[in-house]
Amino acid sequence: MKFTKMQGSGNDFVVIDDRGNEFLGRESELGIKLCNRHFGIGGDGVLIIRKSNIAQIKMVIINSDGSNASMCGNGIRCFAKYIWENDIVRDSVVKIETGDGVKEVFLDIGKSGVERITVNMGTPSFKPREIPARFADEIVDKQIEINGKNYKITSLFMGVPHTVIFGELEKYHVEEGKSIEKCPVFPQGTNVNFCEILDKNNIEVKTWERGAGPTLACGTGSCACVAAANKLNLTGKKVKVKVPGGNIWVEIKGRSVFMTGPAEICFKGEYDI
Repeated sequence: MKFTKMQGSGNDFVVIDDRGNEFLGRESELGIKLCNRHFGIGGDGVLIIRKSNIAQIKMVIINSDGSNASMCGNGIRCFAKYIWENDIVRDSVVKIETGDGVKEVFLDIGKSGVERITVNMGTPSFKPREIPARFADEIVDKQIEINGKNYKITSLFMGVPHTVIFGELEKYHVEEGKSIEKCPVFPQGTNVNFCEILDKNNIEVKTWERGAGPTLACGTGSCACVAAANKLNLTGKKVKVKVPGGNIWVEIKGRSVFMTGPAEICFKGEYDI
């Protein structure tokens, strides 16, 4: 099996072209095997390229634990760069089918290829039934106790479920997200973002990803943090998000959230599956 290893702000993926459906039904197995950093290729997830009946191309996302993800912000940037540079879709504006619907992606093309990618990530939802969460009202700055520690959480759906905890990052360890992810309040689990407001236009985020654990960046998480921060009037509409793997730029335009960032190829090879 031929593959390409890519990363977006340190969030890394194994990309597979499976337009022939050779690996259909084996997605979970691939995620577990390929993402293993000791016995496989290593990665936070696998991005599978498939044909689409409703868009130009389809992206299937498999987490490192074999579970499926409906959307991945850093992943879709890597995916878009791959399909353009491998002559699969050569448009500078691409519509990609995901588990969270069709996403519009804008490619900044330079002399060396795709340099930066902007994604319309859609509209965030704070409705508990859409997250989903077992709350009657919106979970905005609500206190919750987990393992004897109190957290103030804001939860929303940003392509996938996200919970944001604002405060100084030094007061939290990203591993705390493991217990929050499994909190019974969230029947399908939740991604957990610890977010420090630096000023109105800059935040710093560390994320525990559902199905992957700590990652160097989370695109949907960065967008969720900016959406939550705006809900609480903590930031402006254009925010630079500092993550352990680099920077992501998020802008709220109307009801939609746009994310801009890099995507890079690490290496290519073949894996004996």
